[in-house]
Amino acid sequence: MKSFVLIPGAGGMASYWRLVVPLLEQAGHEAIAVDLPGDDASAGLASYADLTARAIGARTDVVLVAQSLGGFTAPLVCARKSVRTLVFVNAMIPKPGETAGEWGKNTGSAPARARAAERGGYSPRFDLETYFFHDVPPEIFAEGAKDARDEAETIFSDPCRFEAWPSIPIHVIVGRDDRFFPSDFQRRVARERLGLDDVDEIPGGHLVALSNPRGLSDELLGYL
Repeated sequence: MKSFVLIPGAGGMASYWRLVVPLLEQAGHEAIAVDLPGDDASAGLASYADLTARAIGARTDVVLVAQSLGGFTAPLVCARKSVRTLVFVNAMIPKPGETAGEWGKNTGSAPARARAAERGGYSPRFDLETYFFHDVPPEIFAEGAKDARDEAETIFSDPCRFEAWPSIPIHVIVGRDDRFFPSDFQRRVARERLGLDDVDEIPGGHLVALSNPRGLSDELLGYL
């Protein structure tokens, strides 16, 4: 049995993983969705890492999964805990010392997003419906809306203080339909920052755990 520890993106809601957790459990594994205080302006990356490390506890056979902004928490946890495999899902992959606020400019995410919008024929102006919820079933969106919370701006100025990526298997899962971090952009960032030429692409947008939980769960289980 493996322990999947799931870090959410902006807002920090553990409920983001609510459709993936039972699928991993049905396959005979433990799945722990971490809840982070995204709306707490006093909580930084160190707090996020503390909470994730606490969720891991004494477990040593951990698959750490990081969604979107959760990519900035992942390396801090890897430096403290026995993580066997690290998986990024539509994630921000940081460099040592980088802030999440710097990441967009450093990677060129905004121009990449605008080019994808032009190719796809949708508005380059960001709104939640167009960029996050376009492929999430309405009933799933309605169920999760009650738990939604904003991410405090302070987290975006907090440097991600780690030395280097651990010498463990690292995988990148890309949502084929992600409009926020387009797939070609994610491939480039994975190559430049992790040296990965191969990423795993599955159907789904930025919130792929809500729009394609089965596909995401199958991909995660395949790494075992």
